[in-house]
Amino acid sequence: MYQFLDVFFLVFHFSLIAFNLTGWVWLKTRKLHFYVISATIFSWVGLGAIYGWGYCPCTDWHWQVKRALGETDLPASYIKYYLDIITGFYWNAALVDFIVAASGAGALLISAWLNYQDWKKQP
Repeated sequence: MYQFLDVFFLVFHFSLIAFNLTGWVWLKTRKLHFYVISATIFSWVGLGAIYGWGYCPCTDWHWQVKRALGETDLPASYIKYYLDIITGFYWNAALVDFIVAASGAGALLISAWLNYQDWKKQP
């Protein structure tokens, strides 16, 4: 079961990240994107104030699965973990966190602006 959950969280989390970064592009997904990216930022900041800045429940749940599978020394950052694995390079955690936060904030701002422009065009 844990093997299945590991793959599930990998696919789900990467899909969520991809949608957070690009969902604003298409008119049909723009409104949904605004809600999803807002929930993501709320998690990072709102829940982050309680559980640690940048908190993501998907990462938390996936790390629980990985620990059950015997993995140890998991970093706080999901992106850093996979960047390290995929590139074979040890990425600086602060740099990765900065890039992730800037990308998330940028996606939120773009989404808000485009949704506002779409709303203004409505009859």
